[in-house]
Amino acid sequence: MNHIFDWIFAQYNDVPIHLIILESVGVLFGLLSVIYSKRENILVFPTGIISTSVFVYILLVYGLLGDMMINAYYFSMSMYGWYLWTRKVDATHFIPITRTTAKEKKWSIVLFVFTVLFVVLLYAIFDKFNSWTAYVDTLTTAIFFVGMWLMAKKKIENWIYWIIGDIISVPLYLYKGLVFTALQYFVFTGIAILGYIAWKKSIGKSPQTLLR
Repeated sequence: MNHIFDWIFAQYNDVPIHLIILESVGVLFGLLSVIYSKRENILVFPTGIISTSVFVYILLVYGLLGDMMINAYYFSMSMYGWYLWTRKVDATHFIPITRTTAKEKKWSIVLFVFTVLFVVLLYAIFDKFNSWTAYVDTLTTAIFFVGMWLMAKKKIENWIYWIIGDIISVPLYLYKGLVFTALQYFVFTGIAILGYIAWKKSIGKSPQTLLR
């Protein structure tokens, strides 16, 4: 067990203390955001905004441009989702969880392809295709872009994208030395599975409160 802890903390030997603190804050609020999402709680958005703001800076420092874009996009989608989730279908009920329509599935494909092409262009412009992580980063960026869009629209399929993207992200962040972030994505995977199960039970039900 001591060897595991030694390996974990060895990853941070040359990392500035402020980055370690910021990563810890980002991880904490990221976990809170996913937990609130599972509960269909509106606090998913303010906690997510704090986490994504922190990781935009961290990922810029580490050169993970795709994931940096993800978090900048999360920030804007959190504002959009905050608005959508608080819309009411009547005087006392908010919009329910639903499945994606055929049109939304087509838009999901379009968003995925557009994101891949955009991130590839971005990496090419900045000459960042110098590691296998760049290709994985491109894939996870597209997956998470679609997942966040579907989550903002309260579509149950968002959890499927989160599960796939989280699983891929664990080894990516371990390789980059962001151990706490890798552990975060490992936990995210479990929460996403539970989130899918919880949301499946609530499909079509219009909640009367978004704080629970």
